[in-house]
Amino acid sequence: MKIALGLGCDRDTPITTVRAAVTAALAVCRERWEDVVAVGSIDLKADEPALLELAADRGWSIRFYRADELAAVDVPNPSETVRKHTGTPSVSEAAALLAAGTDKTQLLIEKLRHRGPDRRNATVSIARIPE
Repeated sequence: MKIALGLGCDRDTPITTVRAAVTAALAVCRERWEDVVAVGSIDLKADEPALLELAADRGWSIRFYRADELAAVDVPNPSETVRKHTGTPSVSEAAALLAAGTDKTQLLIEKLRHRGPDRRNATVSIARIPE
């Protein structure tokens, strides 16, 4: 199965925390790193070192979406806290759906939050890419 990741994280989150979050999300839905063919996040993270490093390590290109693009996506878990900080009620869920070109019925992982030993947070959502 081909899948898309939606990624969010605190500013300056270490790559080990982002990688652990993705590993955990993939394990929950029994998918593999090799199944990931699309990745998305918010344009505020276009310079986030951990996201760029992970993408480079895995050979992924990340599509960065504007807040208004993400806000237009119907998601199961909108957050006013996220909206306050980013201008959209969803980053990871909306980015996964946009990257997959699908709707919320295809979410395998809605929003997995992972807090690393560094006390930084990373969020991963996974969507199935329609055949």
